[in-house]
Amino acid sequence: MSKLRILCVLAMFAASLGTMSSSFAFAQTKEPGSVPEVNAPALKVTEKLDINSATVEQLDSLPGIGTAYAQKIIAGRPYRTKLDLVRKKIIPQATYDKIKGRIIAKQAKLAR
Repeated sequence: MSKLRILCVLAMFAASLGTMSSSFAFAQTKEPGSVPEVNAPALKVTEKLDINSATVEQLDSLPGIGTAYAQKIIAGRPYRTKLDLVRKKIIPQATYDKIKGRIIAKQAKLAR
């Protein structure tokens, strides 16, 4: 009876090793030194939109910003900080909360 248990445990162990090695082989890539797609995190690198230089179309692509708000943003330039959009009553706080992670207010460099 104990031989039967040992054989069952060994069979389960062998089966689990087979599953592990096949999934490992799937994760490997053909090119040495490259990161396998299966294990690579989906990074989304997006550049923040500068409210001091963005076009109407670029501003319109932001959530909650339509053509009217985009034109108001452009008319109120320049902005010292992105929070000026709310301080100057260009857009409401709720709209600002939707876009604050996607925008920036870059300052123009002074010519020397």
